[in-house]
Amino acid sequence: MTHYDVGVSIVKKLYEEGFTAYFAGGWVRDFLMDHPSDDIDIATSASVEEVQALFPKTIPVGVSFGIVIVVEGGHQFEVANFRKDEGYKDGRRPIGISEASPEEDAKRRDFTINGMFYDPLQEKLYDYVAGQEDLKEGIVRAIGNPHERFLEDRLRMIRAVRYASRFHFLIENETLKAILDHANALFPAVAIERVWNEFTKMSAFSNFDTALATLHQLNLLPMIFPTLKDTSTEEIEKRVENLPHFPEEAPVIAKILELFPSATLQEREALCSYLKLSRKELDFVRYYTRFQETKKGELYDWAHLYAHPHYGVCLKIVAVHLPLEERQAFLQEHHMRFQSLEKAIHKIQNKEPFLTSEDLRKAGVQDGPQMGSLLKEGERIAINEGLDTPQDILKKLST
Repeated sequence: MTHYDVGVSIVKKLYEEGFTAYFAGGWVRDFLMDHPSDDIDIATSASVEEVQALFPKTIPVGVSFGIVIVVEGGHQFEVANFRKDEGYKDGRRPIGISEASPEEDAKRRDFTINGMFYDPLQEKLYDYVAGQEDLKEGIVRAIGNPHERFLEDRLRMIRAVRYASRFHFLIENETLKAILDHANALFPAVAIERVWNEFTKMSAFSNFDTALATLHQLNLLPMIFPTLKDTSTEEIEKRVENLPHFPEEAPVIAKILELFPSATLQEREALCSYLKLSRKELDFVRYYTRFQETKKGELYDWAHLYAHPHYGVCLKIVAVHLPLEERQAFLQEHHMRFQSLEKAIHKIQNKEPFLTSEDLRKAGVQDGPQMGSLLKEGERIAINEGLDTPQDILKKLST
C-alpha cells in the first residue's frame, strides 16, 4: 500500500469508530497545488487515548498537546486531536489545550494556505479560513490576527518567508507588517536548531537566495546573524547571487557561508558552533575552506585533497564563483590533474600503503620514530614522482 492508501485506511478506521478525521495542513495545500506529497498529517475528534486504543503501534510524541504518531504498514502519520490552544508561553508553546471543532482547530493554525482539511473518504475539502482563495491568489496570510499568530510561535515569521519563496507567493501586507513589528523578538523564544531546520527546508527548493534576501529585508536575518546588521539588502543579494547555480548536493552550510565571504576558518568554525551543527558539517566546512585556499602545492598535497569525499561538491561550488570564461579551464585543470593522480588517490581512499614498515625493516631500518617519518616521506616521494613499487621508493629514499 502507498503512503496515501495507508493514510486513508487510518481515516476510515477512525470514521468507522464514530470519529471525524481529515487530512490536514501541508498535505492539503500541496494536493490543491497538484504537488505530490507523502507528508500526511491527520486531525481527528478522537482523543490521544482513543487513538492509542484503536491502533496497535503508536509513538507518544506530544500527548500533552493531543498528538501521537500512528505507525501502520511501515508508514508513520502524526494524528492530532482537534484542539484550541489555551494561551501561549515563551513565544513557542501553548500553556494548555482543549477540545475543539474542526473550524476552531483551523483558526488556531499559522497560515490560511495551511489551515484546510480534506476528507479522503468523501473527497471533500473543508476550508474555514479562505485558504483556497489565497492559494489561487498566491498569498501567504496569517490566520486571524497576525500579531497573535507570531507571538504564539515566533518561528512562524521565518516560515512565512519559506512558504513565500518556495511557492513564489507574496506575503500579505498585514502579515508582513506584523513580521517587521516582531522580528526583534525572535530570540530567545526560538531555539537556533529550529531556525536551522527552517534553513534546511528552504534550501531544498529554488529561490533560497530570494528567501535569504527577504529575511534580511524583514530584519530576521540580522537577528539570526548579528554581524549582518549593518549590511545592506543589496549587498546580501550580491553575496547570494550564485546560490541558484550551486550543485544539488551542496550542503546547507555551504550556502549559508555565502553570507560571510571574508570569514576566516576560525570564524566559520564559530558559526558552526553557534548553529549547533554536526561534526560532519564542521568537517565539511574545514575541508571546503582548505580547498578554497589551495592554489598550488606538490602532487602529494593535491592527491590528498582529491581523495577527500567532499572534493567533487567543493570543486563544483568553487567553479560556480568563477566567470564563465574561466570556469571551463579551472575544471579542466583539476580534471587532468585528478586523472594523473588516480592511482595514488585510490590508494589513499582505500588506505593502501605506498610503503610498509616491513619494507623498511628489510632495508635495514630499525623500529622507532624514524620509521614513521620515512613511511610518510616514502608516500610523498611515490606520489610526487609517480613510483609504484616499494623498491623504487626505497631507492629514492636512500639518495
